[in-house]
Amino acid sequence: MKNFKLVDNPLVKRDVTILRNKETDTAAFRAALNRVSYAIAIELAKKFELADIQVATPLEVTNGFKLKKQIVLVPVLRAGLSMVEAFLKMIPDAKVGHIGLQRDEKTLQPIDYYYKTPSHLDQSVTIVVDPMLATGGSAVASFNSLKNKGANNCLLACLIAAPEGIKRMGEEHPEIEIYSAALDRQLSNFGYILPGLGDAGDRAFGTF
Repeated sequence: MKNFKLVDNPLVKRDVTILRNKETDTAAFRAALNRVSYAIAIELAKKFELADIQVATPLEVTNGFKLKKQIVLVPVLRAGLSMVEAFLKMIPDAKVGHIGLQRDEKTLQPIDYYYKTPSHLDQSVTIVVDPMLATGGSAVASFNSLKNKGANNCLLACLIAAPEGIKRMGEEHPEIEIYSAALDRQLSNFGYILPGLGDAGDRAFGTF
């Protein structure tokens, strides 16, 4: 699991517990999800390259920095949308694309129904955001599509990851680092993460 990075922080662990709790209501779930997403964004940003600039303070000119490459966020619809707000607060000039995938409940394979991303992915850092890395099917399909459009500097941000999904990503996209707030035990026979937190999209958007 060399490509897996656990965001190990006491506040993140507290919030992941809130996310797991079936008694957590929609508002509290969203708030905890935002806080965890902030933490993941900060940890993941350590991979960003900087360019040197000069900036004038009220007193003098000094050295400063700006991000060297454009950042592109790509939420996997629809659950990935729940993480975008927090990432945009940390990276307000990021561009946002969208990939629409849904899982066939019989085959557990992703079905592609929408794709729209900014141009010049080959000159950007592309971050796929999706709360759950379960079988890895959606993540692999997303990066296949993005690489076909030129993306060559990619990262994955999720809340919860299963070993099966990490393994598949390592086999098919070994250069892509995965940032997650928790590493869970396994998948169920139906492809759900255990112990998990249920359906992140339903819980974030209140569509039970």
